[in-house]
Amino acid sequence: MSSYNLIKENLPKSPKTWLITGVAGFIGSNLLETLLDLDQTVVGIDNFSTGHQSNLDAVQKKSGNNWNNFTFYQTDIRDLEGCQKACKNVDIVLHQAALGSVPRSIEDPIKTNDSNINGFLNMLIAARDSKVKRFVYAASSSTYGDHPGLPKVEDKIGKPLSPYAVTKYVNELYADVFAKTYGLETIGLRYFNVFGPRQDPNGAYAAVIPKWINNLLLGIPCQINGDGETSRDFCYIDNTVQANLLAATSNHPDATNQIYNVAFGDRTTLNELHSSMCAVLAEHDSNIATAKPVYQDFRAGDVRHSLADISKATNLLGYAPSHNAQQGLKETAKWFIKNSLNN
Repeated sequence: MSSYNLIKENLPKSPKTWLITGVAGFIGSNLLETLLDLDQTVVGIDNFSTGHQSNLDAVQKKSGNNWNNFTFYQTDIRDLEGCQKACKNVDIVLHQAALGSVPRSIEDPIKTNDSNINGFLNMLIAARDSKVKRFVYAASSSTYGDHPGLPKVEDKIGKPLSPYAVTKYVNELYADVFAKTYGLETIGLRYFNVFGPRQDPNGAYAAVIPKWINNLLLGIPCQINGDGETSRDFCYIDNTVQANLLAATSNHPDATNQIYNVAFGDRTTLNELHSSMCAVLAEHDSNIATAKPVYQDFRAGDVRHSLADISKATNLLGYAPSHNAQQGLKETAKWFIKNSLNN
């Protein structure tokens, strides 16, 4: 039996109390759905700056009576008192709240810094004071910056290329200090281009996969920054949820106070992604099969290529991603076809 299946079998037998920050977001709501399905008690906070009530409504509809095991506080991680209230009697924190997006951080570095560094520090303090057993947080592959090596290995990083990347690196430094100074168990998960159901396709800072799926379904050409040969290690949401639960519960003596890559371990160019997406969506609308992208200038702060070495997470956490990019894309497309076109 895999490490993840073992966790899913054992957690309902020994329920814990979890706190998810950013619970109304794409990743947060998927974590909430999984934990409620496993009969866990969950506390969630969100300020709805990027999260949506509709995500919580969707989880409530799927979770049935288990929804009664969820307590929600509308608060901001920049509010220390709100963080302390949410952390009370919590066993494990899954910290997802942040202002994402490299372009957003370039346009407004102060706001990104305030949420991602000051808010992160508030959560560390609240977790420490509440004697939380483990603090798992969303780190970022942007931390690798200008380091040219592929695949990306956790202990080899370059200089950050955006304010967002700076904030996520500072998170790792703060977590390490709190582990050494206060004995708080921390684990950082460097996410690589996570995608899947409930990811927001709208707005100036929407991620590429939901935005392109939405555009193709509406007959709008997809815009590619650069020549389309930029590549990414796209990680389906089920893999990300798995990594969080493994990190939160691992008993491996060397697992805590570490950073792990969370990805599939393969890379896809933007040109390949567009072709795959058109092929998948053509099953719904044959006209999409011949859709052509529109190319524009490279975007400031973007890394040219990204590919993760996931062996550390595999060896210490038992991480075994269940979906490659193509499999995840099919699941994501099905969700968007079912949900987006009904709105």
